[in-house]
Amino acid sequence: MSRAFVKEDDLSQPGAELPERSQSPHPNYVTTEGLAELAESLESLVAQRDAASRETDAFTAEEHLRAIDRNLRYAKARIACAILIDAAKQPAEEVAFGARVRVRDPEGEEKIFTIVGEDEADAGCGKTSWVSPLARALRGAQVDDSVTWKRPAGDLVLEVVSIDYSK
Repeated sequence: MSRAFVKEDDLSQPGAELPERSQSPHPNYVTTEGLAELAESLESLVAQRDAASRETDAFTAEEHLRAIDRNLRYAKARIACAILIDAAKQPAEEVAFGARVRVRDPEGEEKIFTIVGEDEADAGCGKTSWVSPLARALRGAQVDDSVTWKRPAGDLVLEVVSIDYSK
């Protein structure tokens, strides 16, 4: 039977399976830091699983273990399909995966973005996924090039000020 025909109430029943976390259809490119973060996440989940298995309330433990196990399967799958990209082997003169790119907007404001793997992306830290519209706009650009970032809020032209692959 398709999961589409399972009542939501059935998922709250003891022993009900949680749906798997969806995997990206894109190659799982990662930086060295991104692979380390995935490994740390896996270690943390293993520790959480160990702690949850010692819980005394069987129902709470079972619910918690199902969620942790689902996240463990996801983390293991992401690590298994990770493709490590060596920033030192990227073309220094153009934007590619792993680049830290300084750009200037039309008002003269400068921002720095780092092109990273999907699991590493964190907009608050300036880390943008390699499949994002911003990364796609920047890919292949060189210093002094202008690129158009197609955003829901409207297109924004950015000038590439610098490209750096060192951390």
